[in-house]
Amino acid sequence: MLPYLNSVRYGLLLIDQRGHVILTSGQNLRSLGDHEAPITQGSSVRQVLRAVRNSAGDTWRHVRAHLPRCITQRTSSTFEMTLQGHLLEVSLYPVENKGWAITFEDVTTRRAAEVRADEIARQDPLTGLPNRLLLHERLKEALGRLHRNGEACAVLLIDLDRFKPVNDTLGHPMGDALLSKVADRLRSTVRPTDTVARIGGDEFVILQTGVREASDTQALARRIVDLVGRTYMVDGHLLSIGASVGVALAPNDGADVDKLLKNADLALYRAKLDGRATYRFFEPEMDARMQMRRQLELDMRQALARREFQLHYQPQLQLEGNRLIGCEALIRWQHPVRGMVSPLDFIPLAEEIGLIVPIGEWVMRQACRDAVTWPAPLSVAVNVSPAQFKSERLVEMVMSALSASGLPATRLEVEITEGVLLHESEKTLQTLHRLRELGVRVSMDDFGTGYSSLSYLRSFPFDKIKIDRSFVKDLSDKRDGEAIIRAIAGLGKSLGMTTVAEGVETPDQMERIRAEGCTDVQGYLISRPVPASEVLKFLSAERSTY
Repeated sequence: MLPYLNSVRYGLLLIDQRGHVILTSGQNLRSLGDHEAPITQGSSVRQVLRAVRNSAGDTWRHVRAHLPRCITQRTSSTFEMTLQGHLLEVSLYPVENKGWAITFEDVTTRRAAEVRADEIARQDPLTGLPNRLLLHERLKEALGRLHRNGEACAVLLIDLDRFKPVNDTLGHPMGDALLSKVADRLRSTVRPTDTVARIGGDEFVILQTGVREASDTQALARRIVDLVGRTYMVDGHLLSIGASVGVALAPNDGADVDKLLKNADLALYRAKLDGRATYRFFEPEMDARMQMRRQLELDMRQALARREFQLHYQPQLQLEGNRLIGCEALIRWQHPVRGMVSPLDFIPLAEEIGLIVPIGEWVMRQACRDAVTWPAPLSVAVNVSPAQFKSERLVEMVMSALSASGLPATRLEVEITEGVLLHESEKTLQTLHRLRELGVRVSMDDFGTGYSSLSYLRSFPFDKIKIDRSFVKDLSDKRDGEAIIRAIAGLGKSLGMTTVAEGVETPDQMERIRAEGCTDVQGYLISRPVPASEVLKFLSAERSTY
């Protein structure tokens, strides 16, 4: 039977009550003992221990620590030791009235695989950088040193600017190659004691250890912005991106992992608001502002259901004949605690978190319901955001709003900003043409404030262009104000488009705009925005001279 036992990969050693070996078997026991004094049947426990001591190296201490307690208490025990370069898992079992059974298993390959799997689990597969899991472990270690000996550290959260267009236009393989190059550049900016990690698609983190002064971290943040922002050559393509960096310092900005990362994220958010391609250090006020922002978001998500939004309407006057031709719908939020919240405070947030689509749909439906009660042919103008244009059902929503209210399509005007056409696509133009086919008029709002207004007029035949209020304001204090308004009015006339001057507040502005050839005006001189309940009263009043 012994030849069969010797062929198995597990080792077995039986020791009787007198301390002598009565059975040895298994392939991995060949590493126990040597050629001159092999461990065989009849060997003593003393010989076995001597052989283990001679072969176990540094693991002998571990073995010696386990044995006395195990033998005295006659309990089972398992431990690992190294014998002649092999890692063995050793298990001792007391045999009642017969001594001991000892098993040996060579776990060298298994432990190596486990170590490798553990490394892979802590490594970003694309860049080879530590991932979020390993970053958290390194952060805990750094914070442990902070608590023990006061060694400060810093967290720099890095988000790539303009990376998404690379993925969208050149494909994910190109984006992956670019991320690898960014990782290489970040590695080159840090010391061996620091950690560079990738924790998301285009998000990286640097853990800077041994920080003595905030200026050390500031210098690193400045290097990151500069280095990441330099041009890349990837597969024959010249690519240009940037980096926004948020910085949190321990212990002032947090003494635990989650708080440090959270505060670095708040600083990063500030860097993006300040124009990107820059860095910002965390300040306590950032957290207060973010808490307010979160509360505003929660309140806004409930505002639709609670019917807290209202529409006010600002009349528009046609200069020829001085007659009212319609009103622009302007949203207001009557908050139960904050009072009237300005659109400037909540519309950008609604666009950022995606609430602008349901809010915009409510505005469209309510504006159509209100306008149908006005005398024909007065029209209503409704602003439509770029996010709504990305929706698949914008045209269907407009058709539904018109059908449900009974408002003729010719009395509805959709206002868009250049943001809708900023990434001009066939789909966007198709949507605009479908609206026109319904009979809905389309106007460009805030004309002249963007970079490509004239090219947009070539891409789509707008019904109306609205001159931004900043040019009207410039009539009083800038000599070129009249020339700009004259040029836009002339352009509109030559293209067959109505031109509306916004922000008209004085009779002088009105006359000068009339002289420059604008067709319509809108502003406080005509009327401030009025609640829906007061529109009919305003329209019925005599407004013959202005």
